[in-house]
Amino acid sequence: MKILGIQVLRGPNIWSIKRKKLIQMRLDLEEMEQYPTNLIDGFGERIEKLIPTLYTHRCSKGEPGGLLMRIEEGTWMGHVIEHIALEIQTLAGMDTGFGRTRQTKTEGIYNVVFSYLEEKAGLYAAESAVRIAEALIAGTDYDLEHDIQKMRELRELERLGPSTGSIVDEAISRDIPWIRLNKSSLVQLGYGKNQVRFRATMTERTNSIAVDIACNKDETKRLLQDSAIPVAKGVTIWNPEELEDAIKNVGYPLVFKPLDGNHGKGATINVKTDEAAKAAFEYAQQYSKKVIIEKFITGYDFRILVIDHQMVAAALRVPAHVTGNGQLSIQELIDKENLDPRRGYGHENVLTEISVDRDTLDLLAKKEYTLDTVPPQGEIVYLKSTANLSTGGTSIDVTDLVHPQNVFISERISRVIGLDICGIDIMAENLTQPLTENGGVVLEVNAAPGFRMHLAPSEGLPRNVAAPVIDMLYPPGKSTRIPIIAVTGTNGKTTTTRLIAHIVKSNGTRVGFTTSDGIYVQNTMLMKGDTTGPVSAEFILRDPTVEFAVLETARGGILRAGLGFNHCDIGVITNIQEDHLGISDIHTLDDLARVKSVIIGSVKRSGWGVLNADNKYCIKIANAADCNIAYFSMDEKNPVIVEHCKAGGIAAIYENGYITVKKGDWKIRVEKVTHVPLTFGGSVEFMIQNVLAATLATFLCGYKIEDIRMSLETFIPSAAQTPGRMNTFKFKEFKIMVDFAHNPDGFNGIKSYLKTVDATEHIGVISATGDRRDSDNLEIARISAQMFDKIIICQEKYLRGRPPQELIDLLITGIREVKPDMDIIINNNGDDCLKYIMATARSGSFFTILSDTIDDAIVKVTDYLDKEFGV
Repeated sequence: MKILGIQVLRGPNIWSIKRKKLIQMRLDLEEMEQYPTNLIDGFGERIEKLIPTLYTHRCSKGEPGGLLMRIEEGTWMGHVIEHIALEIQTLAGMDTGFGRTRQTKTEGIYNVVFSYLEEKAGLYAAESAVRIAEALIAGTDYDLEHDIQKMRELRELERLGPSTGSIVDEAISRDIPWIRLNKSSLVQLGYGKNQVRFRATMTERTNSIAVDIACNKDETKRLLQDSAIPVAKGVTIWNPEELEDAIKNVGYPLVFKPLDGNHGKGATINVKTDEAAKAAFEYAQQYSKKVIIEKFITGYDFRILVIDHQMVAAALRVPAHVTGNGQLSIQELIDKENLDPRRGYGHENVLTEISVDRDTLDLLAKKEYTLDTVPPQGEIVYLKSTANLSTGGTSIDVTDLVHPQNVFISERISRVIGLDICGIDIMAENLTQPLTENGGVVLEVNAAPGFRMHLAPSEGLPRNVAAPVIDMLYPPGKSTRIPIIAVTGTNGKTTTTRLIAHIVKSNGTRVGFTTSDGIYVQNTMLMKGDTTGPVSAEFILRDPTVEFAVLETARGGILRAGLGFNHCDIGVITNIQEDHLGISDIHTLDDLARVKSVIIGSVKRSGWGVLNADNKYCIKIANAADCNIAYFSMDEKNPVIVEHCKAGGIAAIYENGYITVKKGDWKIRVEKVTHVPLTFGGSVEFMIQNVLAATLATFLCGYKIEDIRMSLETFIPSAAQTPGRMNTFKFKEFKIMVDFAHNPDGFNGIKSYLKTVDATEHIGVISATGDRRDSDNLEIARISAQMFDKIIICQEKYLRGRPPQELIDLLITGIREVKPDMDIIINNNGDDCLKYIMATARSGSFFTILSDTIDDAIVKVTDYLDKEFGV
């Protein structure tokens, strides 16, 4: 078997609108296409032995053991690999279960699709599943545990931490979009101007001065002490010579900790001798030059969490420990404790596995113990000096037991330090009594405190501490999104996108939009190129200045990675025509419609799908849509329009020379097409369709008819407003038009327009595209022969792996089918081609450069125009 390619789908896609995170593996079964599982001796027994948990996979049987029954009856290896990939992820702590396996139109080649939680682990699972299947087929041993551990490691490297993840999960539960801004824990919630950012449990509201104070334990302690909050007696030193005086001033037992430390790093507790004090001081200085020396307070370690100056949770933290039984050594007790199913690798479970480090050995040495010591029955042996969950500690929820005065003290501390989210470490006998009565003290105040101990305590009630964070970042009435209009279709989507964006920005809203020529915010291009995929969409949605997004969304991006957004307010499909067929398993217009329909599937239920009623594939998509539908049409008598409006629907139609919005029986005329520059005096039908789509979309957004009318009148087709869309350059004796039409439907549109253009001769510059079907290239050649008197073939690019002469021959064949004696010139150098045009142009000639055959044609033609007029 051979993996032909693996794609990561990160947004709504052709396989699932709701399940956005999918791996799509293109797999060639090769000779295994002839061998379903029931023809492979012992395959069922071997797979059940290697991965017994596959029994839980119900498969199409709908019951436990369903997959194994299918294997026994006979199923193809792609289907088995899908289930293996899912199960090994689950075994690695990433429980996921959606999958699809479909044969392509090429025998033996399948698309194996399955969900993932962490991308790199999902990619590894794809390749691992194939290796496992091959080993099972061959009957050879396979080290499954190695792959599972590797996926655990990949998961821990990539996944959000438990605190960050909990906030993201809470946002998802409230339908708040999110974007991960780096490989760590920097996250954006919301889109555009309504975004907020946070990193772990620090938000954009977190005061930087407060963080500096919290990170300086000495400063924190002084501020708290000055505010009459009980703290442990102590001093801060940095020179070893100061150690003796510090010990005398504070008195044994002591705690040593680095001034700028966190998570308990560099700390030593219960220091009772001068020798131990020296070692503790040196250890702390490995993390910070300055070292805090405090009185060791006996009691229990508590953490209180305060969010937006309100106490939301409290936990008793217990350091990692084992309890002796008089039989097992400390190391054996640790190993036994790590078998607890609640403990796992990293953050995969409620508790973390206990590891042995310097801190562990030092604590044991103080008791004159080693890892081989067998502690007596019932003795608790502490293995860490701090109670951090990340080092194997446990937590017990005590939120409901905190005395009101301690709640008051904690909330006051958050304001004294100035943190919107803070964790307060307290040492006390209990929290049921005021600290002022039981002698408890505040040890530290933490910026970016961990949430894990509260989200999943080892005992007591879990607390959803992420919820108050979202409440703080998005109080009632604050929006999380910006309006999004997504535009797709075969032809016209770029012009429609630009026109919608023009209407929006002309009415005072800062718009960001993506097109096939670049990314724009307002009138500024921020990135040049074909920017119609999910990365470009996310670029706009990340921009904090953008108030409205209009996103051209092409077929390629949907197939390659899915959409760059979860929901849009309006989805527009201009039309579905033959283009890009035969690529990426898209062979028919029904296949293409399925791809384009992803846009309509992503429209929120209260939103609108705007579709072309003159296109039967758009009508099919509309009939299956789960949102409001509005149609546009060149014919008000179109039966779909008549029926739709009769039922009270909304449409945009071309009637009696007007762009008109129709609501039920009411007609609202927007503008006469001859007054809309984009329609070239009403002579270009496909431009009228684009105007209808844009008018309808913006009307549904709530823009007033008079505002839309003014915007239509001021949108001038030009190289600046609509680059590559019928850009006409008037020289003294002749004209040149540049248009990026690249498929038969687009060429037919240009042909219709050229019939209205008076010229002494029409000359076309065309090329073929290597990854199109031969029939497509032949058809554009035939259409070219119908609309031009002379043709120049300029095949300097778009070869896509094919020899240039092969494409040229296709074009010549198509042209000769229509006009056997037509004058054809071959010039495969764009610059030379333009020089030829300028040198041979006759008075009244009209040149049409199609399919972007010449690199930067607009710029180069403009340069020639400037020279002619002496600019």
